[in-house]
Amino acid sequence: MPAKMRQNGTNHARMLAVYGKGGMGKSFFTTNLVSKLALLGNRVMQLGCDPKHDSCNALFGGVSLPTLGDVWRELKEAGREDQLRAEDVIFKTRVMEQATVYGCEIGGPEVGRGCGGRGITFGFDLLEKFGMSQWALDYIVMDFLGDVVCGGFATPLSRSLAEEVIILCGNDRQSLYAANNIASAARYFAQMGGRTRLIGLIVNRDDGSGVAERFAERINLPVLASIPLDRGVRELADACQLALTEPRFEVIFDRLARQIMTRSIPEVAMEDVHPLEYAEFLKVFGAIEPDLVPEGAGVEELMGGRQARTVPTFELGLMQQAVGDQPELDPATRRVVGRLLTDLGMYVTEANHDPKKGMTLTIDGNTTICFGNEDELESKLAILIALQRSGEPYRYVDLRRPASPLYR
Repeated sequence: MPAKMRQNGTNHARMLAVYGKGGMGKSFFTTNLVSKLALLGNRVMQLGCDPKHDSCNALFGGVSLPTLGDVWRELKEAGREDQLRAEDVIFKTRVMEQATVYGCEIGGPEVGRGCGGRGITFGFDLLEKFGMSQWALDYIVMDFLGDVVCGGFATPLSRSLAEEVIILCGNDRQSLYAANNIASAARYFAQMGGRTRLIGLIVNRDDGSGVAERFAERINLPVLASIPLDRGVRELADACQLALTEPRFEVIFDRLARQIMTRSIPEVAMEDVHPLEYAEFLKVFGAIEPDLVPEGAGVEELMGGRQARTVPTFELGLMQQAVGDQPELDPATRRVVGRLLTDLGMYVTEANHDPKKGMTLTIDGNTTICFGNEDELESKLAILIALQRSGEPYRYVDLRRPASPLYR
C-alpha cells in the first residue's frame, strides 16, 4: 500500500509504544497485537527495544533475531560499519500463513559493559538512517522496558516518536508502581511540548481483583483490555506460539486492534492524567504511609564503635561562588550554571565556549558537560537528573542533541 494511501491516513507509520514492568508479558502482548493488526490487512513491524532482545521470538516461531547492536558492532570491528544494510537487521515472517509481518531487535551492549538506554537511542538513530519515518508501513509497535524510564528508554516520549503509548500492568503493586512512573514521565514530556499521549492500560494475567481498575480510575486512564490469567495460554507463550489460536483471546486482540485502527478509544488529554504521589498510590492497595520519620542511624553506630575520620565541611554561598565570581560569563551560561547548581547540586568550576561544541562546562574539576546552547534546557536537565539517579559513573556528557545524549 503506497505511503500516502495507508490505513492510518498519514504518510508515515503510526508509532505505538508498549511500556510496562519487566516480566509482565509485554512481548506476549505486543506480538499478538502486531499479528492481529497484520491479519486485519495492515503492514506492521514489531520493534524490540529491550537489551534482553527477546521481543520478537514468538513472532518468528522461537527464532532469536540478530540484534541491530550486535550486527553493527561486528561490522565496526571489521571496519565495515558503513556497509550495514536494513536487511541485516530487519526481518520478515508469515503469521498463521496469512500475513507478512516485520521484526527488528535493537538489542543493547554486552552484559555489564554499557548503558542499555544509550544503545536504544543509538538504534533509533541508525533506523532513521534507513528511512524509518518514510517506510510504507501502517504501524510500528515498539516493545519497551518500563522498570527504568531513563533518557534512552524514554526515547519515544522525549522525541515524540510514539504517537500513542499503552501501559501494560497486572494487579500487583510493583507493576502498577512502574505504570505510575511511566505515566509521570509521559506527562512530564507532554508538559515540555511533546506530542506523545497515553491511551490506556492493558491488564495482563488479570486475576479479577480489580486493583488495576482502581489505579486506572485514580490516574484517569481507561483500561483498554483485561487479558485473563490462563495456564494454557501461558504455556503457548512459553513455547513461542501465538495466543490468537485460542478463540477467547482472539476476540480480545481483535477488539483492541480494531479500536486502534478506527481510533475509537476515548481520548484522554495529557493534562488530565494524574500520576499518584506515593501516599495516594498506597491507598490503591488499602495501605497508609505512616506519618513518622524512622529513627536515624548515626555514624558511630554504622562504624561499629570504630573511630570515624573527620569529614570536610561544606561552605555556604555556593551560588555566589558558582555564578557571582565569574563576571565573564554571558547571560545564557550564567543561567545554565545557576540551574545546574540549584536543581542538581552541580558546581561549575570552569565554563568555556567552543566554536563547534558551544557551551562546555566542567563540573567539580573532573566532569565535562558539552551543553551546546541554552535551547531545550529542561530536556537537558532531565537527562542529567536521570543520569544522577541511575548511579552510572560518567566523566563526559554531550547534550547538544538532547534526543540522543551521549555519555561515557
